[in-house]
Amino acid sequence: MKKHNYSAGPCILPQEVFEKASRAVLNFNNSGLSILEISHRSKDFVAVMDDARALTLELLGLEGKGYQALFLQGGASLEFLRVPYNLMKTDGKAAYLDTGTWASGAMKEAKPFGETIAVASSKESNYTFIPKNYSIPIDADYFHCTSNNTIFGTQMKSFPNTNVPVVCDMSSDIFSRVLDFSKFDIIYAGAQKNMGPAGTTLVVIKEEILGKTGRNIPNILNYEQHIAKESMYNTPAVFAVYTSLLTLQWLKNKGGIAAIEKENEAKAALLYNEIDRNPLFKGVVATEDRSVMNATFTLNNSEHQETFDALWKAAGISGINGHRSVGGYRASMYNALPIESVQVLVDVMKELENRVQ
Repeated sequence: MKKHNYSAGPCILPQEVFEKASRAVLNFNNSGLSILEISHRSKDFVAVMDDARALTLELLGLEGKGYQALFLQGGASLEFLRVPYNLMKTDGKAAYLDTGTWASGAMKEAKPFGETIAVASSKESNYTFIPKNYSIPIDADYFHCTSNNTIFGTQMKSFPNTNVPVVCDMSSDIFSRVLDFSKFDIIYAGAQKNMGPAGTTLVVIKEEILGKTGRNIPNILNYEQHIAKESMYNTPAVFAVYTSLLTLQWLKNKGGIAAIEKENEAKAALLYNEIDRNPLFKGVVATEDRSVMNATFTLNNSEHQETFDALWKAAGISGINGHRSVGGYRASMYNALPIESVQVLVDVMKELENRVQ
């Protein structure tokens, strides 16, 4: 039976990426060696890294605008630490928008470096909306936000205009919608949502903001060191970077971010329309802040849970249980999820309605 993979991450990837990556595991570039065993210093892999970094900037519209793309390790969680190390001045200040678990985690990592303030938070409402109309201190060394909140299912639909450097964790919606990416000074994203397997993290940096903190930064945490070594300061995650390149090539061939945005909006509309129409379900978050990537919803009557769970499992649906911290259901609709899979979930929801009424 075909599986419909709604996992929040690691998540679904394009079938053609799996096929190309599997061939490379056996024989990469007709070298007689596996992608898993080639030297990261070999000509073949250096070309992979160079192509992945260049294609990242091309897709984001940042070519020739003073940005560098890096593929690092440690997940977005390490960027929580690397960002203040590289941007917060000695005795400086950082401003954070607290919109969920990961935004809160990023703020906690910054606190040992200096004054760290939350310009707004939706924590008291269990992060069911994105705060608006907040002010960013003009003396902040940077402003940090999380564009999409995977656990709670909210997404920022607009970003503040400020002269303060803007840092954004885009782990769960990178490459999913058209934005003016030049508004951001640092973008970082774990690969395992829209780009590739777990193991590498994309970091896109406007070079001119670096080297201004006055603090001593350990080399492994220093963005300038990673830029100078072209993402080769230490051994990169070879397979994860290669698979990310394949995914970026797949995205370019589809027509880039503008093309995939239309598909993502259609998928989200199909599911949210059913959540709103079906009397057995309800959405969890504020309608205007609903995530296109992660739809969170619950049953109005928990007595139907056993039947609903049996139905979606029988239909080949996988990974729609909500995060353990919030419960309910979460359908993650990343770039590679086809709209046909969303239709299967919608049909199951309608079948439940027919059975219990």
